Amino acid sequence: MKIATYANARTTLEARKGVGKAFIAAFRSGSVMGFLLAAAGLLVLYITINVFKIYYKTEWEGLFEAITGYGLGGSSVALFGRVGGGIYTKAADVGADLVGKVEKNIPEDDPRNPAVIADNVGDNVGDIAGMGSDLFGSFAESSCAALVVASISSFGTTHDFTAMCFPLLISSMGIIVCLITTLFATDFYEITEVSQIEPTLKRQLLISTALMTLGILLVCYLAVPDTFTIYNLGNTPKEVKWWHLFFCVAVGLWAGLIIGYTTEYFTSNAYSPVRDVADSCRTGAATNVIFGLALGYKSVIIPIFAIAVAIYVSFALAVFYGIAVAALGMLSTIATGLAIDAYGPISDNAGGIAEMAGMSHHIRERTDALDAAGNTTAAIGKGFAIGSAALVSLALFGAYVSRASLQSVDVLSAKVFIGLIVGAMLPYWFSAMTMKSVGKAALSMVEEVRRQFNTIPGLMDGINDPDYATCVKISTDASIKEMIPPGALVMITPLVVGILFGVETLAGLLAGALVSGVQIAISASNTGGAWDNAKKYIEAGASEHARSLGPKGSDAHKAAVIGDTVGDPLKDTSGPSLNILIKLMAVESLVFAPFFAAHGGWLFKI
Repeated sequence: MKIATYANARTTLEARKGVGKAFIAAFRSGSVMGFLLAAAGLLVLYITINVFKIYYKTEWEGLFEAITGYGLGGSSVALFGRVGGGIYTKAADVGADLVGKVEKNIPEDDPRNPAVIADNVGDNVGDIAGMGSDLFGSFAESSCAALVVASISSFGTTHDFTAMCFPLLISSMGIIVCLITTLFATDFYEITEVSQIEPTLKRQLLISTALMTLGILLVCYLAVPDTFTIYNLGNTPKEVKWWHLFFCVAVGLWAGLIIGYTTEYFTSNAYSPVRDVADSCRTGAATNVIFGLALGYKSVIIPIFAIAVAIYVSFALAVFYGIAVAALGMLSTIATGLAIDAYGPISDNAGGIAEMAGMSHHIRERTDALDAAGNTTAAIGKGFAIGSAALVSLALFGAYVSRASLQSVDVLSAKVFIGLIVGAMLPYWFSAMTMKSVGKAALSMVEEVRRQFNTIPGLMDGINDPDYATCVKISTDASIKEMIPPGALVMITPLVVGILFGVETLAGLLAGALVSGVQIAISASNTGGAWDNAKKYIEAGASEHARSLGPKGSDAHKAAVIGDTVGDPLKDTSGPSLNILIKLMAVESLVFAPFFAAHGGWLFKI
């Protein structure tokens, strides 16, 4: 966050020299978050394992079960970072847009708007801190899930430390690959035109995936024994060859790329889905909302098939260990994914600074072009986070079933099915809470912004300054207060179900939450992203079609702003927070599994 806030102003200043210089400033500062997260997460995990080895000595099963606390800690903070950050940023954004753009017809980030500072602060809180903590949670949990499953394989029984650390070696190779990939965006060739920005960012994903495939092959060949055994939940042990493991990681890696590109197709205004949504604004906000929802539901299809193929291939080759390393494969290029993601809010705030500082419209045009590309790439980042969460959650589910000493999970059992149906409901309950929280905070923000416009003399004429601090306080107070109930729902539910209903019902709950949560998360994130870019498509007026819908302030533009405002809590609060819900419930259940197996199910014992 510190680097991002320094980089905002620097990007604005670099935009005076041209769009290429501004892009490099924004992208390099975004890379800081990606590399810092991957490197710090890996280093601390490795040190923790070695410190725990002093105490546990040769008892590796206990050691790596204790290490799952690392994933639980990462996800607990990620939940509050994501939910709190999402409520903060969207309360400010909705308040600023509804009063400023729709009612007062003033430009975005206009210094006369009292909510503008809170909006700019919110971009860093929600997108930098929220996204960073979210993907760190995924990284920590997928590593822990792989380590737990491996500890009860032949790696653990023969004490092969190099093979045991295979999950960490994948992530280490990812850092090297992402470092090389970054040079393609900033050093090997220079951006000179606006049209080159988005292709350059998308190319980062493709280059990192291609190079990482070769990197995985090398790591598998050097670090993994030719053949090893994985004990499969009480079933026949699975014999796995080193190249099986390569395919498991590679299928996760390429599934991530497919999810990223599908997300980009459905949320970028370069393609027909978003342009159709923009076109629907001709007849008002209602048709815009209908088209946006339809787009979001449709965008779920390809990512789910990609996840399904990744699950089938990795499970067939190496059972739950295969799924865990497939999740790590998807997250192995996390440094590049986060660099692309953090680039978005940095560019957005650079535009805000340009507007507030009264700089020339040429600079604002350049920062807007950077921001438009950043919006699409932010959606790609969310796609990666949700896809990896599905695989991580399933790997943790496998580890939980093994730790809870369940031979199998029978869906036709009444105990399991009640858990399944309640688990499928939880993402809806959670989304209702987070969206209402944004709505309440936005309501307070709208009332405050209106009050200032009505009571501060000369505010619209730019004679007197607005009271920015009150708006910042509304967002801060709302985010701290409103994130507690959704957080409590996620943290308490597995404990209540495990203690009262036992391990089988909890297994059903985790499966239900995973299946329903992934669908809602993808559709919510993509719907919100599409509405946002439909609005930007009309505002930019880059094509004949876009100009026929505009300009800013036209009825079609106002309908697009309303759609964007509805989509804000979907894409930045509810949608991305759901992947933490499914991961955190799974890792918490894993940590408490032995306790639930020994002491749970009180109600069924009565």
